[in-house]
Amino acid sequence: MTTYSAVRTTGIYCRPGCGAKPLAENTETFEHAASAEAAGYRACLRCRPYRVAGPVADDAPELVCRAVQLIINGLLDEANEAAVGARLGVSARHLRRLFHDHLGVTPDGFARSRRAHFARRLLDDTDLTIAEIAFASGFGSLRQFNRAMREVFRAAPSDLRARRRRSDRLVADGGLPLRLPFTAPYDWPAMLNGLAADAVPGVESIVDGTYRRTIILDGDPGLLEIGPGGADHLLLTAHLPHWEGVIHVVEKAARLVGIDQPAEGRSPGAWAPLEIVVGAVSDDGGELVRRYGAPVAGLGHGLTHAFPSAEVLAAEPGIVGDVARAVLAGRLRLDWAEPCHDLLSSLAGLGVPEPAAGKIVGRLFHRNRSLSSP
Repeated sequence: MTTYSAVRTTGIYCRPGCGAKPLAENTETFEHAASAEAAGYRACLRCRPYRVAGPVADDAPELVCRAVQLIINGLLDEANEAAVGARLGVSARHLRRLFHDHLGVTPDGFARSRRAHFARRLLDDTDLTIAEIAFASGFGSLRQFNRAMREVFRAAPSDLRARRRRSDRLVADGGLPLRLPFTAPYDWPAMLNGLAADAVPGVESIVDGTYRRTIILDGDPGLLEIGPGGADHLLLTAHLPHWEGVIHVVEKAARLVGIDQPAEGRSPGAWAPLEIVVGAVSDDGGELVRRYGAPVAGLGHGLTHAFPSAEVLAAEPGIVGDVARAVLAGRLRLDWAEPCHDLLSSLAGLGVPEPAAGKIVGRLFHRNRSLSSP
């Protein structure tokens, strides 16, 4: 658990290991950066806590963890706290009370902090324009973006970019390079082995220590490459048709490679739950991809198609089609917000064998307790 120290006399909060040595009587602690910000503190310029994040406490209620997943998936980008509560079967007021009690911040405050932290990293690490960063980070307008950055970091985005360190800037031969920070230790070779065991032919490949996969972003194909980056991060290179909402692409990539899990016992997560379900119940996922997936030419590394959507897979006979049709009808909810036992019940109702259902739940619910920054 990451604990942030905030100094009352300076109004600054720091992450563990910061070189600052304030008097103990002048400090208070917070479990999350967002809660320190909600209390009026700003991030330390020396240790830059916005570049890392900590997990939700082990004793946080399951409902809070499910709400966090909905927020990470972008539900609050266009909806409000009432929509999150409705998906979870509680009122917005009750949801805010749970977040305040266990995270020290409201759902809206949590989402705003995530967007602002991601935007700050883009200001440091990339040459994207201010406007591109605003929409890449999930903000609805430049005005909203500027206001949030001033509230969280006490400075305009242009001023924050001027402060970036020379070593922050990432350069790649094509694509947008981004850091995926993790809490050490992290065993990348072991993660690759786990990903390789269930890799979908044509959609995923592992070559020379780099994981690659095709994705679909707003109807257009893209490519992600993930490989070693440094002692505290992996390097994601995103080749996308546009940068709007890239915060959610990065979140999903981090979830896929287990960065959002506790450091001990990490295992592969999922890019999209439908892929995990179909892979567990189909005899030949590669053949399904060849028949139903959208072709993506010229990528190399064995990548040929994007994974097919539920709309397309609904035409498949047998259990794969049953699963796809259940997703489309809302009888199978695959948004990480469904309680584990409800998902198992839904899978059993579709005739998914118990071993396959266990494998699905293992990939989707190995943690569900992360506030990891994208």
